[in-house]
Amino acid sequence: MKMNILKTFSRFWENDRGLSLFLIIIVVTVFVLPPVVSVGTAGRLLADIFFTLLLISGIASVSERRGAFITMTGASIIALALRWTDTFMASPLLDVLDYSASISTSVLFSVVVLTRVLKNGPVTVHRILGAIVVYLLFGLAWAKAYGLIEYLSPGAFEGALAPSGGFSSFTYFSFVTLATLGYGDITPVHPVARSLASAEGILGQLYLAILIARLVSLELHFRKIANTPHSKQTDEIE
Repeated sequence: MKMNILKTFSRFWENDRGLSLFLIIIVVTVFVLPPVVSVGTAGRLLADIFFTLLLISGIASVSERRGAFITMTGASIIALALRWTDTFMASPLLDVLDYSASISTSVLFSVVVLTRVLKNGPVTVHRILGAIVVYLLFGLAWAKAYGLIEYLSPGAFEGALAPSGGFSSFTYFSFVTLATLGYGDITPVHPVARSLASAEGILGQLYLAILIARLVSLELHFRKIANTPHSKQTDEIE
């Protein structure tokens, strides 16, 4: 019974459907949790639970690739250990390590998922949703980076920040910057913060342009191969 469940779980993540589930979890993490996290201890605990689910989903999405699986598992275990330890035993060092681990895992996940999205083969709906996952992971990574800068250098940002300089403010600022909306209600004033904001804005534009071009190229290439006489003869033989 247990083996069947494990096999079903593994097969689900080995195909592109796992990317769709990954998207659901990250959407909750990005758009639903930030307002809740500011509620207090209960909100922080809920955020930690979804962060754990996010990491588990990311690990599962690379379960068929041994090297990536080992790397992601190691990074995720460290991130989870720091996150949960910091929840119950907060300290400045743990806070910095927690921020750093979260940034690292977000970047690693984005690279791994992007590799799956851009692999050879037909461009499915699940792969397009995976591309959205990467976009959101970029925003999360930058949000954590902004939080780390504000933590190390209070006053690095000015404007409509939450009283505690909470993660919800930096999540909002990160995605506003990534989408180049530029409302101006939060302003980076520290040189490092400004550099990161500039880099994120440029990345947001380049990612969409390059991604669309690549996905169109992959789909056209797949259709060309599928319509070649050799492919038709192979289909007839089969």
